[in-house]
Amino acid sequence: MQSPIKKVVIAGGGTAGWMAAALLKKVLAENIEIELVESEEIGIVGVGEATIPPIQIFNQYMGLDEKEFLRETHATIKLAIKFENWRVAGESYYHTFGAPGAQLGFCPFQHYYLHAKSLGLEASLWDFDLNYLAAEAGKFNIIKTPNPVYEMQYAYHFDSALYGKYLRKLAERAGVVRTEGMIAEVLLNPITGAVDALQMKDGKRIHGDLFIDCTGIRSLLMRKTLGIAYESWSHLLPANSALAVPTERFEKTLPYTRSIAHKVGWQWRIPLTHRNGNGLVYSSDYLSDDAAYDVLMSNLDSKPLAEPRKISFETGRTTKQWHKNVVAIGLSSGFLEPLESTSIHLIQSGIVRLLKMFPNQGISDALITSYNAESKTEFETIRDFIVLHYHVNERDDSDFWRDMRNLTIPDRLAEKIALFRATGAVFNDSNDIFRDASWLQVMLGQGITPKDYHPAVKVGADQALLGAMQQILQAKQQPLSQMLSHDEFLKRYTGA
Repeated sequence: MQSPIKKVVIAGGGTAGWMAAALLKKVLAENIEIELVESEEIGIVGVGEATIPPIQIFNQYMGLDEKEFLRETHATIKLAIKFENWRVAGESYYHTFGAPGAQLGFCPFQHYYLHAKSLGLEASLWDFDLNYLAAEAGKFNIIKTPNPVYEMQYAYHFDSALYGKYLRKLAERAGVVRTEGMIAEVLLNPITGAVDALQMKDGKRIHGDLFIDCTGIRSLLMRKTLGIAYESWSHLLPANSALAVPTERFEKTLPYTRSIAHKVGWQWRIPLTHRNGNGLVYSSDYLSDDAAYDVLMSNLDSKPLAEPRKISFETGRTTKQWHKNVVAIGLSSGFLEPLESTSIHLIQSGIVRLLKMFPNQGISDALITSYNAESKTEFETIRDFIVLHYHVNERDDSDFWRDMRNLTIPDRLAEKIALFRATGAVFNDSNDIFRDASWLQVMLGQGITPKDYHPAVKVGADQALLGAMQQILQAKQQPLSQMLSHDEFLKRYTGA
């Protein structure tokens, strides 16, 4: 495999394929030939239409005009996820993209907050979070300021199929060749075992030096042809099914995703400008398909536009996401339920990782080893964050929630929970995509109350701390009066 990479062949289109094609061509330009193979006969599996803020980096690098992107993909703004019924039925909290509070000294804000609570502070952590305040008010404006107190990070809700089509236009304009057709066979080199070519049903043979598997859950190249194993995480995340159904949009568009826990699994509600995305994620071990259908259809807030579509999956990861001359991107690399909107991010990070390690004069074992190690860590850290939501619960209304509470969880997660419960501290790995504020919000929201906090917060007068807390609360409130409603912002900003 020590030969220059001149041609990349992408098997499969959709969001993963066209994100890969567009970014690779943008970065490598005329140095690389890219051919994408897809078939209109194969449907696209939508695993969620919500994103996290790093999607902005991808879009900006691609040179996308945000206003055009919002129009083309029927997108709305996402400030947070609202988790409903997760700790106990009837209770909710937010996981926002913001960072609650402000820098007050040596310690992270939550330590000052916990001390202030012991002194009588009545405000919740989220009252110190501008993202939360704007989400609750249904408002949004782009804020450009160097002052972190007023920072309001955001992501998007969009139609992932339209996003793929949008990127396709850009990629083809840049020189990516699209070939329509079905893959009949993946041809291997008899000596190296690497992929030589894709044999199409129409007889055409497509050769390449590096192949990217974007064939979805079936993972035609990596798992089916090269025989790479799949590591199942169903013992930690037993959900294996989803029903998805579009409904009519609301008159008032909320700037956040809703995640609503039921007796088994959870329901998503994602607002777009032309419709709402709805779905129920559940485990067939605890809930039949017919019962899941009834739960979903009886918990819709607007008129369904189609019959629900079932998606079956197994949570886990492909044990090698780069093997020989094949890289798995998207669902072919693994599946994590869309609870924290990481599906599209995993596509993005996989492509960026490949670009950082892109071989020049040939594929080396060192590159492959490094890529796979980083991919493994990324999948596992996201998995642990998702398990946290399920495991730390106080629901007693079904076997599902009781069983999730009694899970034997990964050591890394157990240690993180124990540390926070004992000290109020959050320590993250450098490559964890969910930073301290995310873990803090979910752990507090799920009902973990720290027994202690850092002693440095007790330096100084108690009244001074409470006064500083009131000042932060007031500062966080100030921008709200200048914000537009979410719908008014979208209307003015996009002209749609």
